[in-house]
Amino acid sequence: MNNPNLFTYLLRLADDNMIVSQRLSELISTMPELELDIAVANIALDHLGQARNLYTYAAEVEGKANNEDNLAMERDERGYLNAVLVEQPNGDFAHTMARQLFVDAYQVPLYEAMTLSADETLRGIAAKSAKEARYHLKHSAGWVIRMGDGTEESHHRMQTAIDDLWMFTADLFSVDQVEDALIEASIAPDIAPIRESFDTCVADVMDKAKLMAPSDPYQRLGGRTGFHTEHLGHILPELQALHRSHPGASW
Repeated sequence: MNNPNLFTYLLRLADDNMIVSQRLSELISTMPELELDIAVANIALDHLGQARNLYTYAAEVEGKANNEDNLAMERDERGYLNAVLVEQPNGDFAHTMARQLFVDAYQVPLYEAMTLSADETLRGIAAKSAKEARYHLKHSAGWVIRMGDGTEESHHRMQTAIDDLWMFTADLFSVDQVEDALIEASIAPDIAPIRESFDTCVADVMDKAKLMAPSDPYQRLGGRTGFHTEHLGHILPELQALHRSHPGASW
């Protein structure tokens, strides 16, 4: 199989999961409670598993000599196609949970819609991923509400996190000729209902958390075509160091 549009689409989805997994992995052993440490580790592993499934299928679709390791570990910053949201730093706990809320509110309707894809393999990946994403959303939404509707300090931190990260959310929904062709072929889901679901979910959580939606209309785009913030350039050397130090090694 050689479908360049599907290959690019799979990389975009896989890269989202790979980078947010790396970000969450940075927090393991640093959480204030053991339960949170375990939860963050499990969510990071879920995203890593989703990335692996998507990379494996992408390599099959590409039809070359690449495998999941090559695709994840041997591309540079411009070759990565993740949304700019997922590469943003962890910051404090409020920033981590706000970023995760935005990712989860996007992935739940995405994967649910993808279970109806004309592509059988994509349907299977989506069915498993949707179950995990629903758990992730329950966790992140719970913490955003708890902090937003908590003390004066926790509310301030969560509102600051929402304000700081909102400008990166539109990149999740960037659509170009790649998605257009796959939507036309009923392989990728239409992004409009996913955006509507995202907006409804986030608005509901923010209402319960007594948070205000940012009013600044500016949105930072470009991740889907390889134009990233400075942060990805710091993530990849750490992510890829072992693989690049021992190319071709097997475990």
